[in-house]
Amino acid sequence: MRRLLIALFALLVVAVAFVGAGWFWARPDQPAEFYRSGVAEGAPGTLLAVEPYDFDVPEGARAWRILYVTTRIDETPAVASAVVVVPEAANGPLLPVAWAHGTNGTAPGCAPSVVGPLKNVPAVGELLAEGWAYVGTDYVGLGTEGGHAYLVGEDAARAVLDSVRAAAQMSEVEILPRTVVWGHSQGGNSALWTGMLAEQYAPDIEVLGVAAQAPASDLPKLVEGAQRGMFGKIVSSYLLHAYAEIYDDVRVEDYVEGYRAGVLQDIAGRCAVDAKALYSIAQLSLLPGELFATRPDGTPLGARLEENVPVGPFSMPVFISQGVDDDIVLEPVQAGFVAGLCAAGTNLVYRRYEGRNHVSLVAPDSALTGDIVDWTRARFAGHASEPDCAG
Repeated sequence: MRRLLIALFALLVVAVAFVGAGWFWARPDQPAEFYRSGVAEGAPGTLLAVEPYDFDVPEGARAWRILYVTTRIDETPAVASAVVVVPEAANGPLLPVAWAHGTNGTAPGCAPSVVGPLKNVPAVGELLAEGWAYVGTDYVGLGTEGGHAYLVGEDAARAVLDSVRAAAQMSEVEILPRTVVWGHSQGGNSALWTGMLAEQYAPDIEVLGVAAQAPASDLPKLVEGAQRGMFGKIVSSYLLHAYAEIYDDVRVEDYVEGYRAGVLQDIAGRCAVDAKALYSIAQLSLLPGELFATRPDGTPLGARLEENVPVGPFSMPVFISQGVDDDIVLEPVQAGFVAGLCAAGTNLVYRRYEGRNHVSLVAPDSALTGDIVDWTRARFAGHASEPDCAG
C-alpha cells in the first residue's frame, strides 16, 4: 500500500511538473526592444521609427518594421507598430493596401509582426505583383504596450488609418496617402470601421474602398453562436477580457463564474496562431458547456457589442466575401448583416464562396484571390463600382 501511495504521489508530481512546463512554454514571446523605443508624441500618424525587416518576407520583396503615433477611443495618444512590404524593384510612388489582421490574441507577443505578418493575408503575391505596397498594422497593444482593444472597432480603425499616414512619411520608399483597406475576421470588422471613420478621423487619407473577408460583423449574434465551439470560446475569452479592460461597465465575473473566470483569464493571455494555442485547447476541457453563465443580451456587454457593429454609413464601395462552410462566422449571420447594409443604400458587393471555411476563404487557391485583386485594381483606377447586393 505504501509503495502504491509513493507511486501515485510521484505520478502526481510528474503531472504537475508537466502541466507547469507546458504553461511556461505556451506563454507568448516577449517583443523585441524596438517595440518599446517610441514615445507617443506628435500628431496621429507621426512616424517614430523605422528598421529593416526580413521575417517571413516573400522573395522579390523588401520590408520594414515601423512605429507610429495613433490615438485610443478616449483620445489618449498611443504607439502602434506595423510592417510595410513593397516589391523589391519598386520605384516611384506606390499605392498601399492597408491590411487589418484577424484574431491573433491580445498579448503584446501575439502581434503579427512578432509571430508572422502575412498569415491569412489573401493574394499577397498578387498584391506585390501589381506594384502595390502592403501596410499591415499590429493595432495598439500587440507588439507595443497599452493593452489590445479586441473587437473595439474604432480603436482598430484609428490604428489602420494612422499606419497609412506613417508609411507615407517613410524616406525609404514613396507611398501615397490613398488606400484600399482589406481585413479578415476581426480585421474585417476593423476594415469596415476604418471605412466608417475615415472622413472624420483622417480626411488626409483617401480610402477608395473596403474589402472585408468573413468579417466579425453582427457581434451579438456571433458571440451567441460561439459559446460552445472551441475557437469560439477562445475568441470569447479575448473579447470579454478586452471589454472588461476598456469599458467600466463590463466585468468578467458578471458573465463567467468561479474557477472558469480564472481559466478564461489565462487563455486570454495566450496567442491563437501557433502551436502554443494547443495549451489553450487543452484548457477548454475545464470549460464544458456554454462559456458565459449570463447571456450578453440585455446586459452592458450586449450593449457594447452592439456599439461595435460596423453598420456604416460608408462613403466608399464595400466588398464583403464569405465562405459558405465557415463555422466561426456563419454565412446566414453574414447574409443578414449584408441585407441591412444593402437596405441602408451601401454601395456593396457580396460574394459567397462554396466549399470555403473561415481560413480557406483567404488561402492562395481560393477564388477570392482573383476577385479581390480585380476589385482593388478597379478602385485604384477610379472606376465606378456596380453594387450587387444579391450576392
